[in-house]
Amino acid sequence: MFTGIVEATGRVAAITHQGGDVRMRIGSEALGFDDVQLGDSIAVNGVCLTVVAFDAGGFEADVSTETLACTTLGSWTVGRLVNLEKSLRFGDRVGGHLVSGHVDGVGSVLAIEADARALRWRFALPRALARFVAGKGSIAVDGVSLTVNAVDDNAFDVALIPHTQTVTAFAETAVGSTVNLEVDLLARYLDRLQAGPR
Repeated sequence: MFTGIVEATGRVAAITHQGGDVRMRIGSEALGFDDVQLGDSIAVNGVCLTVVAFDAGGFEADVSTETLACTTLGSWTVGRLVNLEKSLRFGDRVGGHLVSGHVDGVGSVLAIEADARALRWRFALPRALARFVAGKGSIAVDGVSLTVNAVDDNAFDVALIPHTQTVTAFAETAVGSTVNLEVDLLARYLDRLQAGPR
């Protein structure tokens, strides 16, 4: 589990194709690896990846064909800026909202407009996910916990304060970029409960 509060950014340092899937190395001295062990989970742009090797400068993770197909990771190239968050430990502060690191769909940036010192971002989202997104609710975009300002059948708006603009990978995200989306866990489970047995 994660909170959607980015701890550091990093860059894709290497992508090695092997046996149909890939191993990625993510470089980030800023994240700190003193408390990391093999098998730990780290969210990379909202995707929960398992640490299979690490050193002071970064870590490596194997990325399955399913993850490559269902997230933005399949289109990544070396040098891409990414958001990083280590998994929660019991007793940690939850500053955002509970995030699983399991991407529900891929969206795209439709518009970025100035809104006082903030920036208002509009994202397209798959129509099937729209029912899980509510005004003033939470959504994770590339692993960042954000508050939904408005939503309709195929898009939603959020406001990024200056701090979020500078400490996340949104600093290098532009109109047309694709993003990983994870809807609120509670919305997903409530929908399932209302649907009843299938």
